[in-house]
Amino acid sequence: MPSHNQGGAPGKPGSAPKPSPVIFAVANQKGGVGKTTTSVNLAASFAAAEYRTLLVDCDPQGNASSGVGVRRGSFELSLYDVLIGQAALKEAIVATEVPLLDVVPATQDLVAAELELVDATDRATRLRQALRPQLDGYAFVVLDCPPSLGLLTLNALTAAHRVLVPLQCEYYALEGLTHLMATIDRVKSAFNPELTVEGVVLTMFDGRNSLTHQVADEVRAHFRVFDAIIPRNVKLSEAPSHGKPALLYDAQSKGAQGYLSLAREILDGPPAAAADPKKTQRANDEAEPQAEPPPTTGARARDARPRS
Repeated sequence: MPSHNQGGAPGKPGSAPKPSPVIFAVANQKGGVGKTTTSVNLAASFAAAEYRTLLVDCDPQGNASSGVGVRRGSFELSLYDVLIGQAALKEAIVATEVPLLDVVPATQDLVAAELELVDATDRATRLRQALRPQLDGYAFVVLDCPPSLGLLTLNALTAAHRVLVPLQCEYYALEGLTHLMATIDRVKSAFNPELTVEGVVLTMFDGRNSLTHQVADEVRAHFRVFDAIIPRNVKLSEAPSHGKPALLYDAQSKGAQGYLSLAREILDGPPAAAADPKKTQRANDEAEPQAEPPPTTGARARDARPRS
């Protein structure tokens, strides 16, 4: 995958020249679609591929923090302290048991931050100002957004280069996706013109359900959807209770392998046509109708490490 500044995959030991890190916001205002699961396991997958990665927990629930083993009370500073200007980002970074993976934890205090910053003129850019100058040594940053389109999500979108959208294939998914894309367009116009949508990640996928396939086909008609699909998997559900990403809890589980496949796909970069969904759709409209091949994940999921 090209880095944000181009020139090859960022941050891997021995690579040159040294590019700037790529910041991903994992966002969807709908709850229960796998945002935190995606943030934790994608960040762990980048780290497993030997890219130093920073996970930033932007959700007051703090589930991304506990999902990598950083429990409440085990740290002094959090993202709240960074946003209100009481601490530098580097002071709030906590190492995890995953090599090359660090986290900036969150607490319920983040709810207060939304209220305290409401009158600040730079309220939408606080995270960007704190984050971007202090990322030396990191290849990737993953921002876990809360299930809303409030100030915390706005800060994450303003700080990010790219957006990943986890999506559960259910009836109301497209309506929520439309609202999110409209918000991303507004953020791009007002605060962050370099923001792009990297793609949609299908989560909790149940191939036995016909509605799942119908929604997936509809999403593919309008957006770039990753080939890597995250199945409904019990190991993904169990891992957070042990404070571990699925890679540490059960690396051979279908859920862990799905996220390894997703990381590999991101590192490899999108196909040329997929980089512009509108061009892809126009090409599909002009082509002869043909059956769409099923998503492929197995071959990529078997290899955790990206090609050098």
